[in-house]
Amino acid sequence: MALIRSCRRWLNVCLLAMPLSCVAATPARTAEPQPLPDFRKLVKQNEAAVVNISSTQAPSKQNTNRKPGLPDLPGKENPYLEFFKRFFQDRPELPGDRQSNSLGSGFVISADGYILTNAHVAQDADKIIVRLSDQRERPAKVIGVDDLTDVAVLKIEGDNLPTVKIGDSDALEVGEWVLAIGSPFGLEHTATQGIVSAVGRNLPSGTYVPFIQSDVAVNPGSSGGPLFNLRGEVVGINSQIYSSTGGYMGLSFAIPIKLAIQVVEQLKATGEVTRGWLGVLLQAVNNDLAEAFKLDRPRGALVAQILPDSPAISAGFKPGDVILRYGGEPVEDSSQLPRMIGVTPVGKTVAMSILRNGEPLEIKATIARLETVEDPVTTMDEHSEPRLSITVADLSNEQRRMLSADEQGVLVTALDAGPAANAGLYPDDIILQINHIPVKSANQFVELAKELPKGKAVPIWVRRENETLYLAVRLPDDVPTPQAVPR
Repeated sequence: MALIRSCRRWLNVCLLAMPLSCVAATPARTAEPQPLPDFRKLVKQNEAAVVNISSTQAPSKQNTNRKPGLPDLPGKENPYLEFFKRFFQDRPELPGDRQSNSLGSGFVISADGYILTNAHVAQDADKIIVRLSDQRERPAKVIGVDDLTDVAVLKIEGDNLPTVKIGDSDALEVGEWVLAIGSPFGLEHTATQGIVSAVGRNLPSGTYVPFIQSDVAVNPGSSGGPLFNLRGEVVGINSQIYSSTGGYMGLSFAIPIKLAIQVVEQLKATGEVTRGWLGVLLQAVNNDLAEAFKLDRPRGALVAQILPDSPAISAGFKPGDVILRYGGEPVEDSSQLPRMIGVTPVGKTVAMSILRNGEPLEIKATIARLETVEDPVTTMDEHSEPRLSITVADLSNEQRRMLSADEQGVLVTALDAGPAANAGLYPDDIILQINHIPVKSANQFVELAKELPKGKAVPIWVRRENETLYLAVRLPDDVPTPQAVPR
């Protein structure tokens, strides 16, 4: 009995103790999960300021994302041509059509009718119609277009028009909720939401734009529409998408509104945008280059080439210099520097900290104006080479000036399906050598091509953008041999 009473007392102690121990072991209650944001109020407050833009282009002015003359060859696509798609919607041309219609989006930034959209929505348009939220349509005048930032300003007649509130794109943080309103596929006032995936994103097509990356669903027709933060402020202009199909695949890119407003002010004042120019071609610094140039880590902008008659030459820059600070601001990545130079007032002298042969050095340069030089296409002397299915032209003086002293060449202007396209050549490539022989003119290239052997791979040395590479072209065994023509 004594044993039983002892066991009972022990059991009662255990039973009494168990709840206490359980309470002690229970973890502290976690914070209640936050509900998803409610965008209804934001949409109601802003949808009236978002407009649909329809532009009409004559066939001679129509633009395509694919370069002229580029063949549709399986497995031969240049990824950079289709990688980042600008996305306004083109209506398929119908029989008898003499013009092409495009759809995009925009938003009103002032009550008297100024509208912000993308340059590629308004560019080269013969006629632009803006449809307001109440379905009224008004013709729009193009105030200015800036290709380098893909920003355009339109103007319609009106008073007391609903406007958006401009926010601070510099304050955006990764993970922040954002919402887009636009006209994907012509479906007006469509709202989609997501989060900011990255800020300051550098893209191949946007040297002067630190893009806002998000996972907001945008599609053809959304181009030029606003990107809002949760306070209902515009923080960006939807501009591009990552796509291999032409549709949304989880990544979209917007122009920061702070940059866009700077462009707007210049376009409204003068109709154009003035940018600073130093005259250097830059290269990113990776781990190996950091070690080679005696840097503690990958940072800065490596000067790969100095352009003739540039402020960089006058300042004493040399290839191999690594620019670490610009006007007192650190340069962590080469993509930062063009933007920093671009917003510098023309004529301003800027101090830069560089590393030359491992030694720190201070250099001052007076920033000049960036000029856009367009080569007159109509004056090109083109030559076709049927064996390679390629058309080439002599280089312009400006194009020759961009090459180094030991480089000459000819410009690829068009390609059909054939050996040259199969080798990986693209329009705008510059052919420097063929079969180890320097190419000096389009006429000489045609003569050299006639001597190429059948069925044998022959090297072609090519400059593409700012890089050179080798390709191998092979003439098939059954290609016709050129016949001498009696004169």
